[in-house]
Amino acid sequence: MSDTKPTIVLIHGAFADASGFHGVITRLEADGYSVVAPPNPLRSLASDAESIRTRVAAIEGPVVLVGHSYGGAVMGTAAAGLTNVIGQVYLAAFSLDVGENCLAIQEGYPASLLATENAPTPYDAPGAPGGPDLYIKEERFREVFAGDSSATTARELFTTQRPLSAFAFTEAATVRGWDSTPTWYLVSSEDNSIPPQLQEFMADRMNAHTETIEGSHTAFMAQADDVARFIQHAVTDFTARPAN
Repeated sequence: MSDTKPTIVLIHGAFADASGFHGVITRLEADGYSVVAPPNPLRSLASDAESIRTRVAAIEGPVVLVGHSYGGAVMGTAAAGLTNVIGQVYLAAFSLDVGENCLAIQEGYPASLLATENAPTPYDAPGAPGGPDLYIKEERFREVFAGDSSATTARELFTTQRPLSAFAFTEAATVRGWDSTPTWYLVSSEDNSIPPQLQEFMADRMNAHTETIEGSHTAFMAQADDVARFIQHAVTDFTARPAN
């Protein structure tokens, strides 16, 4: 058991940036946690994971990783081989096995609105190995991404959205870092971006402690208090376990 409070690293997903964690960061820091929210490049799964891995490896002491959406796939890949990571928290996030990608794993589940409401750019994604960038269309952005946020907030999120390269969304995972540490998973029951049934499957496959929040894909923004508490409970669980 460690007496050192872990550093919490928040990894954002596609169509957003780390500023979306503002409410969660405020609450975690108020309770004495050190929080880091690095940029996720959203260019390719392998290079995004290496970017996060490099940042996390430089942190002294224990670390808990928290990933949202595509950030979960990056987190699981980055965690492989990181000896300072004591646990992983998934917020409506992808967890991939070796050979899976974020698109193919959704086959067999009810199609999400994101599948029909994304728009590829007519140009190749800058900095990605190939293919276009993907954006969420304006008309249904709030419904797809942030249904429990205000119309004003959803409009700001649309205006500032960061695209995900199509290459990253279809790149297969080469490692399975999520089984190297204990995991917690928060399922969003009203998610229109990743099917809740798929979230439950991924959580069960990881043997994750699983809870459900009645919220959209970005429930961590609209319900920051509840999500921060979920993260804190996960951290308490991870730190209470004997060190490997």
